[in-house]
Amino acid sequence: MKRTTGTDRSITKHWRPATQAVRAGTWRSEQGETSEALFLTSGYSFDDAATVAARFAGEAQGMTYSRLQNPTVAMLEERIAMMEGAEACRAQASGMAAMTAAMLCQLSQGDHVVAARAAFGSCRWLVDSLLPRFGITSTTIDARDNAQWEAAIQPNTKVFFFETPANPTMDIVDLQFVCDLARKHGITTVVDNAFCTSALQRPLEFGADVVAYSATKLMDGQGRVLAGAVCGTEEFINNVLLPFQRNTGPNLAPFNAWVVLKGLETLDLRVKRQSENCLKVGKFLESRVNRINHPGLPSHPQHELAMQQMDACGSIFSFEMTDRKEAHALLDALKLIDISNNIGDSRSLMCHNASTTHYSVSAEARAEMGVTEGMLRLNVGLEDPQDLIEDLDQALKSIGR
Repeated sequence: MKRTTGTDRSITKHWRPATQAVRAGTWRSEQGETSEALFLTSGYSFDDAATVAARFAGEAQGMTYSRLQNPTVAMLEERIAMMEGAEACRAQASGMAAMTAAMLCQLSQGDHVVAARAAFGSCRWLVDSLLPRFGITSTTIDARDNAQWEAAIQPNTKVFFFETPANPTMDIVDLQFVCDLARKHGITTVVDNAFCTSALQRPLEFGADVVAYSATKLMDGQGRVLAGAVCGTEEFINNVLLPFQRNTGPNLAPFNAWVVLKGLETLDLRVKRQSENCLKVGKFLESRVNRINHPGLPSHPQHELAMQQMDACGSIFSFEMTDRKEAHALLDALKLIDISNNIGDSRSLMCHNASTTHYSVSAEARAEMGVTEGMLRLNVGLEDPQDLIEDLDQALKSIGR
């Protein structure tokens, strides 16, 4: 395969995000295809034994085995890295594969992690249940409070782990402060940026070390495949992450990589329109529910910080009903918006987090995180926002709101 200008960083570094999302990381075969080729192969053949030996020894470039390299996956990795402003990226089988790999590849028995209390349910399980099995301790904090980050540091603290905005409470972390603090103490920051992607927020620009993704969400954007990614320096990706990934195998399938490549081409358009729709829907709901957690609204206690770090509000927010019974009743009354636990989709989706995404988290941990029995999370899609508002209006009226 020949590499095009889409892989020449001296050229692509001057491209803006929307251009990178369409063009960056493009390879072309001798056929000159415009759409990225799909390489469905587990292995590769070689002209001679010396060639394969040199590749496995790292003395020559080229494919060896699809658990290590695949041309379609490599194109996705290059594109995400360029969009993120990272030196390198490794794709993963899912978002949680990305989070798990980003953590376990660098942690050992006796290490300590400081993690945000508000997080996706599986991320909290990773911190609360999985890491302790390997002798890795953690402290969970209210990540909105800068003082708590510094107070939680121990001599053996190796990682700060958080997402901003947080799922589903929409807590905002002060990226500049936390990344500066981590750098001062030699701590690695791992940021889950799935709610924004590089189209809205670029943690590396604030000093983050590692950015991890569920590419299943906004990057695909149409609810088709599972995928993940981890971005960072070449040193981290190639010397810390890659040995873990090579030997544990959380690899992304080429077909899934191809689907995400297609999704990235429209990411900029989708995210901006969904952010606009999300703000309109949020303004409608604000006076009709007990409480709304929407970073794009001035009522959000961290609205100014969110808008400093994010280019737009994103497509997701949460809000509070009185209790689980009322929350479920509202879900059941919807006629257009789907009940689903996914996010980032072009379709509007809503779920009750305490009984779905955070079901595996203990009631005590949910209370600590702020995931109440009345909380609902809404992903606003690409439908006409007025249709969404009318659906929410009739659903609220049907339950006496």
